[in-house]
Order: sequence, then C-alpha cells, then structure tokens
Amino acid sequence: MKLFHFFMKTKDNYRIMYPRLSLFIALCCGLISSLQAQEKPLYKKASLPIDERVADLLQRMTMEEKIAQLSHLHGFQIYNEQQVDLEKLKEAAGDRSYGCVEGFTLTSANCAQAFYEIQQYMVEQTRLGIPIITVSESLHGSVHDGSTIFPQSVALGSTFNTDLAYRMTHAIADELKAQGVIQTLSPGLDVVRELRWGRVEESFGEDPWLVGQMGIAQVKGYIDNGVAPMLKPYGPGGAPLGGLNLASVESGERDVRNIHIKPYEMVVKNTDVKAVMTSYNSWNNIPNSASKYLLTDILRKEWGFKGYVYSDWGAVEMLKSFHLTAKDNAEAAKQSLMAGMDLEASSNCFQELATLIEKNELDIQYVDQAVSRVLRVKFELGLFEDPYANMATSQELVHRTEAQTLSREIADESIVLLKNENNLLPLSMENIESVAVIGPNANQVQFGDYTWSRDNQHGVTPLKGIQDLLDGQAKINYATGCDLISNDTSGFEQAIRAAQISDVSILFVGSSSASLARDYANATSGEGFDLSSLQLTGVQEELVKAVYAQGKPTIVVLVTGRPFAIPWIKKHVPAIAIQWYGGERAGDAIADMLFGKTNPSAKTPFSFPQSVGHLPVYYNHLPTDKGFYHKPGKPGEPGRDYVFSDPEPLWPFGYGLSYTAFQYQDVKLSAETLLPTDTLSVWVKISNIGKMDGKEVVQLYVRDLVSSVVTPVKQLKAFAKYAIASGDTTTIKLQVPIDELALYDLDMNRIVESGEYEIQIGSSSKDIYIKKTIAVNNTVEANNQQTPSIYEKTPQQPEKAGEIITVTGEIRDVQATPIARVNITALQSGEVTHSDSQGKYTIKAAENDVLLFSADGFKETSIQVNGKKQINARMNYHHQ
Repeated sequence: MKLFHFFMKTKDNYRIMYPRLSLFIALCCGLISSLQAQEKPLYKKASLPIDERVADLLQRMTMEEKIAQLSHLHGFQIYNEQQVDLEKLKEAAGDRSYGCVEGFTLTSANCAQAFYEIQQYMVEQTRLGIPIITVSESLHGSVHDGSTIFPQSVALGSTFNTDLAYRMTHAIADELKAQGVIQTLSPGLDVVRELRWGRVEESFGEDPWLVGQMGIAQVKGYIDNGVAPMLKPYGPGGAPLGGLNLASVESGERDVRNIHIKPYEMVVKNTDVKAVMTSYNSWNNIPNSASKYLLTDILRKEWGFKGYVYSDWGAVEMLKSFHLTAKDNAEAAKQSLMAGMDLEASSNCFQELATLIEKNELDIQYVDQAVSRVLRVKFELGLFEDPYANMATSQELVHRTEAQTLSREIADESIVLLKNENNLLPLSMENIESVAVIGPNANQVQFGDYTWSRDNQHGVTPLKGIQDLLDGQAKINYATGCDLISNDTSGFEQAIRAAQISDVSILFVGSSSASLARDYANATSGEGFDLSSLQLTGVQEELVKAVYAQGKPTIVVLVTGRPFAIPWIKKHVPAIAIQWYGGERAGDAIADMLFGKTNPSAKTPFSFPQSVGHLPVYYNHLPTDKGFYHKPGKPGEPGRDYVFSDPEPLWPFGYGLSYTAFQYQDVKLSAETLLPTDTLSVWVKISNIGKMDGKEVVQLYVRDLVSSVVTPVKQLKAFAKYAIASGDTTTIKLQVPIDELALYDLDMNRIVESGEYEIQIGSSSKDIYIKKTIAVNNTVEANNQQTPSIYEKTPQQPEKAGEIITVTGEIRDVQATPIARVNITALQSGEVTHSDSQGKYTIKAAENDVLLFSADGFKETSIQVNGKKQINARMNYHHQ
C-alpha cells in the first residue's frame, strides 16, 4: 500500500520530465488498483471474527439494503404455481438481498429447485451478495408435499420420551435439507392452559417442564443435523381469553415467568437456538410483538439470547389493524423495532423505516442493531462460505423407510389407554369372529394442522390398519355413523346394524384439522378453529350411546388434537383410548395396540375436564383453586364447591394405563438437606409384575410445603421412560436441580427459599406412590440435621385426668357453618360421640382431658378441656 501511495503522489511530477518512467508508473498504478479492486472485502473473509465481518458489511449497505434484510420475501411475490418466475423475483428484489424467503405450497422437489434458484440470485445477482435464509414449517414433518408425516406435537408430548423428540427432528432435518431449507419455524413451545383453543394440538402439554424438555430435545435434533430451528410463538399465548385464537392473556407476572415463557427460558439457556418468533396476542395490555419487556429485557438481557426475533405473519401490521396501538404502518414499525423485533414477515410496515429516520423520528441505531442481528445469524450459519449448504437437489432423503419407521414408533408410544374395565383390551383374534369399526374418524386420516395433506392415500386409516392386521381372520363391519360437524343421524341405523352383527364394536370419534395453506374445510381443531364447548362435536356422542346400547363390548378411540369432556363415555364405555393425531402410520399403530401387538405406554399431557365449566383443569393449580369444602354434590344431592359436581378432572395430567402392572418399591435420595446450587439425585426401584413387557413413565413432582407466596400443589420436575421386561426390576435415576425449586418472592426476586420440600414419585400427577421430604438451606453452609417438622402435633396428655364432667358445644367450619357427623373422642375417658345435624354434641370427659375432633374432608383438631364444660370447636377443611 505504501508503494501504491508513492506512485500516486509522484506520477504527475515525472510525467513530463521522464515520459517512459511516467508510463511505467502508470502501468504499475493500474496493476495495483486492479489488484486492490479484486481483494475480498472484509465481510467475505471467513478467517475474521464475525463481529468484524458484520461491522464491515453493515457500513457498506444502503438503507434500502438494510430494510430488505429485515424483510421476508414471500411466495406470492415470486412463484408461478410451483416454479420461480425470475422476472417476478427480479422485480421484487432488484439488486437487494432479503432476510428470509418461504415456499410453503411447493412440493418437496420443486421446493429444492426453487430455493436453489432464489439463493443463486441473491448471492450472484445482488450488489453485496448476501445469502438469504430459506424457511419452512415442520411442526411434525416438513410441510412440502411428499414429506414424512410424523405424529402431531400433542402426540409426541404424550410419549414423555425426549429421545423420540430428538430423533424426530433429526430425521425431519434430513428432509428439510433435501428441500433447500436453512431454517424451520418450529418447535412450538406454548404451555396450553385453555382447552377450547384450537392450537392445543401444537403443544407438548399443560406443564412447563414437560414442554421445555421436549423443546430442548427437538431443538438439539435440528441443530445437530444442520437445520436452524426457530422457537414459536414467544410470549404468553397458551391461555387466550375465551379460548379464541389471538385473544389476550390475562395472567400475572409470576404465572408468565413460571408457566408461559418458562420453556423458552429453558431452551434459550440450554441450546444454541438462533431465532425466536413473536406471538400475535397481547399480555398486560401490551402486544407481545411490541413488548420491550419480553423481547429485550427478558429475552436478551436476562436470558442472553443473541439471535434475531422474527414476527409471526402479519403481527407487525396488527399493531395498527388489530391491537390499535399504532395509527399507521410507520408507527407499527417503530413500536415493534424499538421493542426488539428484527425481521418482519407478511406485512410491509418496515418499509416506512427509512422515512422515519429521515424525519428524525427514529434513531438509525435501531435499524443497524436489527440488521446486525440478522447478519450475525447468517454468518454463524456459515451461509457466506457455503450459501448452498442445504440446497441438495436429491430427493433420496425424503420419505425414507427410516423416517416412516420412526413415525410409526412415535405413534406406538403416543396412544394413551384411559380405561380398560375387566381387561377388555387387548382383543384376542382367537375369540372374535366379527368386528364393527364405526365412526367419522374410522376411515379418514387425521394428521393435524401444519401438514401438507388430508388425503387417505398419504396415510393409514384405523379401518385400513385393522383390516391389514386381521387379514381376513375376522369379518369387519364398517359404518361411518355420522360426520364430525352436523346433526345428521341418518347413518345411525347402519352403525347400529354393524354393532348388532359383530362381537365387538370399536368407535373412532374426535376432531379434524386443516392442512397448511391448502385445505381448511370442516376443521374443528387447529389454528383459528376454536370451540365454545368441549363436548364431542356434531352427534358423535349420540352415536356412541346408540352403539353402546346394543349390548356388545364397546371401545371408544378418540382420534383428536385436544381433550374432550366425555363423562358419560367414561362412566359407561368399558374401554377408552386416545390416539392423538398419530402421523401417516396411525392406523397401523392403533390396530396393533387394540389387539395386543404393542403395549400402550403414553401418558396424558393434558388433564381432561368434566365439562367446559370445569376449566381451568390443569394439575399444577394453587392449593386454593380446587375447592374449599370438598363436599361435592351430584344431581339430586347438592353439595358444596360445585353444587352438582366436583372440580376434579376426568383424567389427570400424566395418566395412562398399560397391559402390564408396575410396582414402585423403593426410593433413595442423594441427600436430605441441600443447597440451592446442588442437584438432588433420586433412585427409584420399579418392578414389572405383570405378564407383558412394557414401558413406564416415572414422574417426580415437588411440593413446596411452606412458601412466602402461594405455590402450586405440585410441579413436575423430572421424568423418565424405561422399558421393563415382565418379571424384571430396574432402578431408575432422576435428577432435580435445586435451583428449579425457585419462586418469585414478594418483591419479584427469584429465590430458592429455605424450608421443606416434598418429593413425590408416581405414575401420574394423581397416582403418587412414594413421598420423601428434603430440606433446602439457602445460607452459606447446609447441615445434615433434619429440619423440624411443620406438621401440627397432638397436645401431650396431662399427667392427671381429674374428675369426669359433661362437656357440650358446637362445631362449625371457618365460615361458621355447622358441621354434622364429626367424631369426638375424649382421649382420657375413652368416650366417643358425634355431632348432630346442627353441629352440636355432648360428651363425658375428664377435667384435664383432650378432645379430638375428626371428620372426612377436615383437618383433625384437638382441644384441651382444662375443666371447661362448654367447648366450641372450629374446624378447617383439609386441602391438598
């Protein structure tokens, strides 16, 4: 460079005096200038730190090029049916590269070709050659035609198997790469608390720990196989008001942190995820897509997220048209960008950013910050070195046998057996000559939302699965009976006839979901398809009743994306199973389960309500939230809490039966007193005492026995799924980081409080077999002394009983309601009596006796007599 400057400085002086030397200098200057022009810009040098490359590229960009990096190029702008229209592409992009591009409606092969052509244009035809991020959806398989269809998220959640979650996305990544996809808009991490919401099926469940663990596994599966995942939709969303999609969430900050965004925190802190999508709705009267608190303060400053934030489609424009917090597109762009949004999809508000800067209404630093984040991710993904890394044109990786087999394996492990009275299941082909297969979902595939097909030719229906399994060994009598949406009962007669001439009836009822950007007809589940009631839609329950009335053994299989309220079916039908949308091999999986070829091992990722009026129904409620009196009534016999019902679910979270039986024998803890920085190890010994090999999901819950703020009755903090052969015993290890027992105290500080915590081990949130208590000491040094028990103790009996006296009184609850049928025992005299309908009693007791009061649903109470002849007692209800 010094030589170049010397020649440039002296060439004019020597041009006249020394013509030949001047010519030589001119040639040298031209050569050096040419070499300098050919030298790579800093941002293209892979050896340099990414920060330097981002800074170099950013300072070279025009405002139009920057805004393009913050924008999404959409299929409707550039495709003619299944092909890229290069003229349209040139018109839409010009010489600017964009942030992202999609092609949801393209077939697998056409997607690969289209993305290659678009990437080639961005790298070779735009001024700076910045690669574009090609994106797709793959909630349970790529959405491009021909891809493997895996079970829906709710089905995967019911497996409680993180290994399957990892393997599933690892396999999906193979197909995405074959289709030219760099980034996928999944997984979804909503913790769903509102079962009327259509997007229940997109969630792993109602519990944040389950959702977070499945999310971590899926994110790692994608990353380890070269595809970048995107967490969605970030922000409190799983409890929309009224169950309506996009409705606001009314929730306190503790619930938001502990429940709704907890899985995002878990994934961000435990993986290298590089993108997060915002949610459409609002929380605390602020749209999530314009919430600085969520997008910057928590996501970036607290959790350390370094990637970019992507808007759900149209979410920025909705600030103007839906939330009404912005008067125009410019204000919508400003709100979201300053909050922490980096890339806008499916609206054009960010096009106003240049004007805002020109008018000094927006500091350019916000644009530069967002562009830097998008560019950083592109550099980190290696796109500048190999922009065609995921542009394989070969379709050999799509719908491979290995992927189909994995889809079937997940389907097998996702079927939940809810009821099996008198061991009706599994069915024996030796004892059955004919089977009635009935219902609207018997001969129709149900894949769930965010897939590319609803056609039977792309999957196995339950009817087809049973036909293939029986293979002529028994006659199959099929009848639809009804549809999913109407009140038409004209098909009942055929269904009843099928039941009458068969040895057993199997009914397939439930719901149906749309396919992305293709077919939305008659959907009753999925995005935008919410329900006001949780009864089976149409006349499906009436069909079940009509078939059951024929007196034949009856089995109901819910093929569904959400729980339904089916108390009549639970009470009357002897065998009930759930097949969440089970992917392309669902029919084979349910057939094998019904006839004992596979043993069901799934657990409910959602609690099932008795009715929509019983919502919310999630298990990890506060101790105050499932009634005070615990005196449930029923029709004709009114009670308290709900006068004609009880608040309990039909089936609780984590519940599921097996064809075998497991015995929980022993639990050992690594320590009984721990520090917040410790990890508790728990060893559980379990035996398979049944006659069939099976898999059991061991669940560990924790209850904070006394806390400064109200905490849930229990919280899932560990789980593991193990295969145990018949007759075998195995020891399963679970681990609980004590830091995960933290709460947000009165001042909203996150802290693990000193005190006692109950460790509960069982097969569901309701079926707890073993309980242990640990102590946590958050001081500098913990000791091995056991914390004194918090439980009330019966007062010590006096040394001398004294004379016998007559004691009378009345017994009331804390709200002064008389309590009948309370047992009263005088410990010294041994006298026993009970209260009358007005709560009154009379008993003979010693002067220094102790009266013990006990009744179902109430805490036991003891009172010293101390010579008093009138003793009124106040009893508290016994809560969980």
